[in-house]
Amino acid sequence: MLNVSLVTTFFLTGLPHAPALDTMLFGIFLVIYILTVLGNLLILLVIRVDSHLHTPMYYFLTNLSFIDMWFSTVTVPKMLMALVTPGGRAISFYSCVAQLYSFHFLGSTECFLYTVMSYDRYLAISYPLRYSSMMSRRVCALLAAGTWLSGSLHSAVQTTLTFRLPYCGPSQVQHYFCDAPPILKLACADTSANEMVIFVNIGVVASGCFLLIVLSYVSIVCSILRIRTSEGRHRAFQTCASHCIVVLCFFGPGLFIYLRPGSKHAVDGVVAVFYTVLTPLLNPVVYTLRNKEVKKALSKLKNGSVFIQSK
Repeated sequence: MLNVSLVTTFFLTGLPHAPALDTMLFGIFLVIYILTVLGNLLILLVIRVDSHLHTPMYYFLTNLSFIDMWFSTVTVPKMLMALVTPGGRAISFYSCVAQLYSFHFLGSTECFLYTVMSYDRYLAISYPLRYSSMMSRRVCALLAAGTWLSGSLHSAVQTTLTFRLPYCGPSQVQHYFCDAPPILKLACADTSANEMVIFVNIGVVASGCFLLIVLSYVSIVCSILRIRTSEGRHRAFQTCASHCIVVLCFFGPGLFIYLRPGSKHAVDGVVAVFYTVLTPLLNPVVYTLRNKEVKKALSKLKNGSVFIQSK
């Protein structure tokens, strides 16, 4: 990575809002962040200690909770610092590089993971008798490792393309974290080629994953409609509803920001809040409140019986 930059520090402008709202926004985002971390930690704990949840679906859910916990941590603490003090808006050049890499690494890994989770649900509903052999522990581990490796490579491309350009001022990033589109606007060189490659890269990954998820759920719906009992159909639909909700909340804002021309800073900042702040909180809420097995495991954890079983 070539660094001929004269800029050593960037300044994040943050979310567009009136200064009088700083305290209120700080309190709201702090509460959301704490609930996000605690909620995802609780899911990790419950799945770890309850042997009934040691299945492929919950194995992938542990990966999702781990990603969400750190995905929120990459952006929210810095945003909170910017709301507390003007000095909190400053971020060093290399910290900005690290933040952009971490953000796209976790975000693209989550994108791939949603695709794998939809494939897992497809196998579970369409091939229930062969599911355990088709989705063995080895297969689960390979699929999970593939999502992390793919996310790492995808993020490396984004970060390299962004920071191989010279930055000699201005240094104000029109966002509340370091992301490729607002950073590229500060480059002292032609960024059209970079923007096109990033657009195609993100477009292929996000659109491809979303298309595979849609195809999986079309097949799932067809399989569900062939289930004879209404109770069986209801249970199958309920199992997939949670995944559909979080997929729409994650992909919708992301596609809106990265796959449209004429990006508007203010609109992007507000929309980005949905998938960087709210979606990581939504995942533990959806997967616990809508999932009977997780609620049962939480009840056993509360009563302490799960620890007795694990001994």
